[in-house]
Amino acid sequence: MTSPTIGHLPVDGATLHYEVRGRGPLLLLIPGGTGGAASYDGVADDLAADYTVASYDPRGLSRSPLDDPEAPQRVAQHADDAFRLLELLSPDAPARVAGCSSGAIVALHLLTTHPERVERVVAHEPPMVEVLPDAAVHRAMLARVQDAFHRDGLMPAVAEFAAGVRRPGAEPVDAQAATRLPPQAAARAERTMANMPYFIGRIVPSFMAYTPDVDRLKTLSGRLVLAAGADSHGELPNRSTAFLAERLGTELVHFPGGHTGLSTHPAEFGELLRKVLSA
Repeated sequence: MTSPTIGHLPVDGATLHYEVRGRGPLLLLIPGGTGGAASYDGVADDLAADYTVASYDPRGLSRSPLDDPEAPQRVAQHADDAFRLLELLSPDAPARVAGCSSGAIVALHLLTTHPERVERVVAHEPPMVEVLPDAAVHRAMLARVQDAFHRDGLMPAVAEFAAGVRRPGAEPVDAQAATRLPPQAAARAERTMANMPYFIGRIVPSFMAYTPDVDRLKTLSGRLVLAAGADSHGELPNRSTAFLAERLGTELVHFPGGHTGLSTHPAEFGELLRKVLSA
């Protein structure tokens, strides 16, 4: 793995830790979940053969501290952080952007608010309750997650969340699942558990309730690739992406693996990401 150049960017209410590799047009990788910049370690070096690849820890995660640790989190503010990175790292040319999960939600908002700064966006499984026809069911699930978090603590809330996003009738993931991840992914999962309270308590409720500007996205659909996991059909993030693609009248591109295909199938995921970015 190539050692990246490390930088720190002060933004409104936080300081962002970011990492840069390679040469060429800018590709900004927006992490989802609790992983931070490290979630792209499995693909960043290969992509850096064609791009200046920038990844970062979103505000409040890992090495990007908040000025106010209790500050509420909003998609618009996270998207503005991504915009500030584009302004810093590619001031004279639009960039390519890829986001996974909650990072894909940020990427969609970035596209709708700053289309002049974005040449192409790949959004992998943005989990947005409000695009689903059964949105009310999932709003209730999000409320149960928060109730469990505040009443019973982190792990009951995580269990409620996991039950709410998996496909109906699917068996719960067993406790040994992490041991079957590739070694780097398993180690990263252990490192990022410290981010889980922030993710469950402040990212999940606001991000998953985000309503995208579908009309605006329709006008920009030529720059947007909506991606879903080949193995996650029926799960909430996959369903929301498929319904959004249908509303936009665009093709849904299937990436290897499931919702976490970036971690479980990094080589194949990175290869397809390279193809759709240059299509």
